[in-house]
Amino acid sequence: MSFFDRQHGANPEKLYETAALPMPEKVLDFSTNTNVLPWRGWDEKLDFELRRYLAFYPDDEAAELRSEIAEREGRSVEGCSVKNVLVVNGSNEAVYLIASFLGGKKTAIWQPVYGEYCRALSAYGADVRCVFGADELPEDTEAFFLCNPCNPTGDYVERETLEGLFARHDRTLFVVDEAYVDFLTGEHRKLDFLRYPNVLVLRSLTKIFHLCGARVGYILSREERVARLKTRQPTWSVNAVAQAAALAFMRDSEFLRETRDFYAGEMPRFVAKIEKAGFRVLPTRANFFLVEVADDQTVMRALLERGFVVRHTRNFPGLDGRYIRVAVRMPEENDLLVCALQDILQDIMIRENNR
Repeated sequence: MSFFDRQHGANPEKLYETAALPMPEKVLDFSTNTNVLPWRGWDEKLDFELRRYLAFYPDDEAAELRSEIAEREGRSVEGCSVKNVLVVNGSNEAVYLIASFLGGKKTAIWQPVYGEYCRALSAYGADVRCVFGADELPEDTEAFFLCNPCNPTGDYVERETLEGLFARHDRTLFVVDEAYVDFLTGEHRKLDFLRYPNVLVLRSLTKIFHLCGARVGYILSREERVARLKTRQPTWSVNAVAQAAALAFMRDSEFLRETRDFYAGEMPRFVAKIEKAGFRVLPTRANFFLVEVADDQTVMRALLERGFVVRHTRNFPGLDGRYIRVAVRMPEENDLLVCALQDILQDIMIRENNR
């Protein structure tokens, strides 16, 4: 087994194991595209008795969290209420819930993108087609999945463009995964998901907040679609700890502001240094980006040996290993990766010259 068999980022231990490499004492993981800023609220704002949350059943309606989400979303989408919100066990559960209604239907996925859409649709027997642009969307498509900003490219499709698609393909269900929308750099306008009956918006609370292990996210749509999805969701799907932690994070508006400010400044600085080191970086609006490489296996292995983990792209249609995905970390850590990439590029050039 090679490290290219790993379908997702994170879990450096498993990556070193599959690569048959000894794991260095210190490893910097650039494959995980979650918030790198530490949260100061662990002791001050996440104050609950763990035993109570473990011993009793969670709220099967996630009422308090849904109310918080509805209030937050209602600031930009007029009329949003708790009936438009379904809290889920991470946005991955949302993907599988939606896919469960699409068996035998003609679906399309805007590639390159997160692999779980295809996995979920295939598991439920959907007819899955891949497209590489909105202009390729077949007229008979019954459901269309896209990630915005896109994982792994960081591309972002503006609201006006998407709403034009919703209107032109009014018989197609659009599933818009906005797991990384909180990291967006630059101005953007949120989708008015209540305006269109054929739109489902997915949000993750694990990326922007430190909740990957808790698994919590939500779906936004018109009341009838939310109610239908709820019929297939297991009772107590989102545990009590996840609900309480999500509430504490969402109420810390200062942390969200600090996060956006950090990435708005560090992203361009980091990208500029990598480009100066001799690599081409694709444009991005998220907290991660693609770096073009001539030989991804050589680069990734050399980085692993130096204690750096990045994400391969061999399982993303259209990318096929010609890039590595890099997430932004703290400035001093980002500088260390730049130095490592410079060293690797120099070693490659020396070997080529000696042939």
